[in-house]
Amino acid sequence: MSDSHFTAPTQFIEVDGVNYAYRRWGRKNSIPLVFIIHYRGGMDHWDPVMTDGLAEGREVILIDGRGVASSSGTPRNRAEDMADDIASVVRALGIPKVDVVGFSIGGFQAQELALRHPVLVRKVILLGTGPRGGDPWIDPKMAEVAPKAELGVDDFLFLFFGRSEEAKQAGRAFWARRHLRQDQDLATSPEVAKAQWELYQAYMVPAGSDKPYAHLNALKQPTLVVNGIEDIMIATVNSLYLGQNIPNAQVILYPDAGHGAHFQYPERFLKHAIQFLDD
Repeated sequence: MSDSHFTAPTQFIEVDGVNYAYRRWGRKNSIPLVFIIHYRGGMDHWDPVMTDGLAEGREVILIDGRGVASSSGTPRNRAEDMADDIASVVRALGIPKVDVVGFSIGGFQAQELALRHPVLVRKVILLGTGPRGGDPWIDPKMAEVAPKAELGVDDFLFLFFGRSEEAKQAGRAFWARRHLRQDQDLATSPEVAKAQWELYQAYMVPAGSDKPYAHLNALKQPTLVVNGIEDIMIATVNSLYLGQNIPNAQVILYPDAGHGAHFQYPERFLKHAIQFLDD
């Protein structure tokens, strides 16, 4: 593996008049794993332990969505449209089938990608996310912190990590790792924040049905759901709703952890993800 999280070049591909930024590296001649990031995030918001660890056994592809960070275009405010964009980019790259990992709002997109483009997706990993119409509870302080123009390390610890000192230490270690790349992706714009907040609010409106998650029965791909035991961004109970309604799903909850449990326990997550993808 010649390239890595820190050295893979940022490339661009034009699809329907939009230049999408992406990076790809890892083992060729494998089913690529496409990463879809959280609210306002770009390619450098992933953990290099996670991306490089997974790239040892498969190709990984990071993508900035339409209008996000280094990609051009107007930001989307619907998960379905963002999922269709990802499918268009994957097909433009000449890739017939992918695995997908979606984190938070990226998990909404990953679900829609698997539901709307089932032939394209083999396996799904959902991190810190929930179903359409899930439990909308959030920590009241989250709505104050998450929209800040710039998040500092303390903001990130509050939003993504557990409350113990060990959890905070793991959060600071992640924060340092994710800033090691020299040519960082561009910051997202206020327009991205607005559009994605609209997406979040619309997606989490309770369905008001006696079977609110029945639509997940159509998601037939093997699915791994991972979260922390106390997610203040997208309530942890939503991970259980995913596990109960996706026919071939398994759920793992990490202790003393929140929204970014996979960042807090990167080595543990890597083992679980590799086992799931290789089975």
